[in-house]
Amino acid sequence: MSSKIYVGNLPYSVTNSILESNFAEFGSVSSAKVMMDRDTGRSKGFGFVEMASADVAQAAIKALDGMSVDGRSIVVNLARPREESRGSAGYGAAGFKARTREDVGYGNGGYGGGRY
Repeated sequence: MSSKIYVGNLPYSVTNSILESNFAEFGSVSSAKVMMDRDTGRSKGFGFVEMASADVAQAAIKALDGMSVDGRSIVVNLARPREESRGSAGYGAAGFKARTREDVGYGNGGYGGGRY
């Protein structure tokens, strides 16, 4: 079973290959991915590494958490599952849905405004 690790506070100079090589010292790395900004193409400063086993992942976390990389103290821990969005507005299964605040909008406090 593989274990996914979150790596945060990375310097913007870190690439996928650098991230993989740092974790490969502890065991087999299934994948290493630095998250990139879609608009700028620049690193977001965090990434994910998938290790082959949970034991190897724990050893890497213990050794690398708090380590200084280019003057930045990195954060290394087990990745949590992605949380579901609250769905308060936007596109969803039922199509576009506007926000449901009752104190804002027409008819609730004058011409076109709510309480501000």
